[in-house]
Amino acid sequence: MISLDEHDLKILRLLQRDATLPVAEVAAKVGLSTTPCWRRIQKLEEAGIIRRRVALLDRGALNAAVTVFVAVRTSQHNAQWLAKFAKAVVDFPEVVDCYRMSGEIDYLLRLVLPDIAAYDAFYKRLIARVDLSDVTSMFAMEEIKSTTELPLSFVAAHR
Repeated sequence: MISLDEHDLKILRLLQRDATLPVAEVAAKVGLSTTPCWRRIQKLEEAGIIRRRVALLDRGALNAAVTVFVAVRTSQHNAQWLAKFAKAVVDFPEVVDCYRMSGEIDYLLRLVLPDIAAYDAFYKRLIARVDLSDVTSMFAMEEIKSTTELPLSFVAAHR
């Protein structure tokens, strides 16, 4: 892990909001000249802190406005089952997040879909591929906050 200073954190804040900013603009906003700023960005990419640069798309405009959270329970806690489940989850493009959980739920999925019928089709494909003990689906009624920006204040606290 590389050590991050205030310039690095400013660069990360800016790029999290808009990865298309020209390096010269980023440099000006963080108080560096262009070449040192570009070197810092490259260093952050090489270290894996900047994993990739992406475009965030409008789900509504692309007919994927319905968000469904799927809580999965299994009675099988072994490597073979997990590998099969993970393979199935990775194969389904509508699954945008998947977490192994502690507590009552074993796995939590977040899906984006056009409608309930698409969820039903997903559900049928999932249970055809993997044995599950219980599946609970929760449809989001309203998105109050959704962001890809990570809080960077934790970095400064541990330097």
